[in-house]
Amino acid sequence: MNAEPAPIIDSETAPVPHLRRVFAAPDGSGGKQVAVFLDGGDEQARAAASGAPLSVFVQAADPTGLRLRVFTPTREKGSSDSAAIAALSAVQGSAGLLDVVEVTQGDPVPGDSEAGGEVQMAQLCGGEWLLRQGVVTVQAVMADLSALELSALGLSPTEPVWVAGTGRPNLVAEVADLGALDAFVPDDAAVSGVNRATGTTGLILFCVGGPARADVSFRAFGPLKGFTEDAASSNMLACLTGVLGHLGRLPADSTLIRAAQRRPGQPARLSAQYAPADGGTEVWVGGRVTPV
Repeated sequence: MNAEPAPIIDSETAPVPHLRRVFAAPDGSGGKQVAVFLDGGDEQARAAASGAPLSVFVQAADPTGLRLRVFTPTREKGSSDSAAIAALSAVQGSAGLLDVVEVTQGDPVPGDSEAGGEVQMAQLCGGEWLLRQGVVTVQAVMADLSALELSALGLSPTEPVWVAGTGRPNLVAEVADLGALDAFVPDDAAVSGVNRATGTTGLILFCVGGPARADVSFRAFGPLKGFTEDAASSNMLACLTGVLGHLGRLPADSTLIRAAQRRPGQPARLSAQYAPADGGTEVWVGGRVTPV
């Protein structure tokens, strides 16, 4: 049986997406570009034609929340915090969104409104949309990090590190300063080996402070998740925030920190809201959205 041809998009009649940049650095660089479509239909073909690495389609919207589907140019992604935040920003005024809403992402199962999608709560905080990541639990561990060659960056392989997560756990380690953080060159085999040895799926390196008054700077690696280094990772920042809370290093006079993610050539700025919770720290993560 011959495969059905892909839908053909007429560039003269197709709805034009709203292009947004999510989590850009203060100077407007970096972050993630997302194409927001305010209607559904022919999603894969339209995503391929959008010119953006990520496209989000608003299937339904009312003041209490959104239902979304997210695509790369070649496949349906399932869910994406960057896409959700771009969509929330794009429809905020027209949909009359409340300050706390529900966001459902994914392909719903017919006849079952709760199945086939991932549901998150979102809140508007200081003009930025934040998504609830959950309660981060943290455990200090001793791990052999010698394969990462971090000694040159000011981190001893014998210093304690932390396992943190809301589900899939990540390994979190502190380096000496921003120069050490930026100098690290990841090796997929070495990072994967350390993750397997510690029962984790990703690696987060961080230091206190950063450019443009950032409270913390970090980089996020995940070859076991399918990428060498992420440019803007909400859940990994949530894990890092949980570690800072575990160590008593979150500001006592605030409930929000600003974080600089430092993937070389693609900087990002994210915000994390935090509060103590049973067993850990509850964290919401989001950031600024600007038109492209």
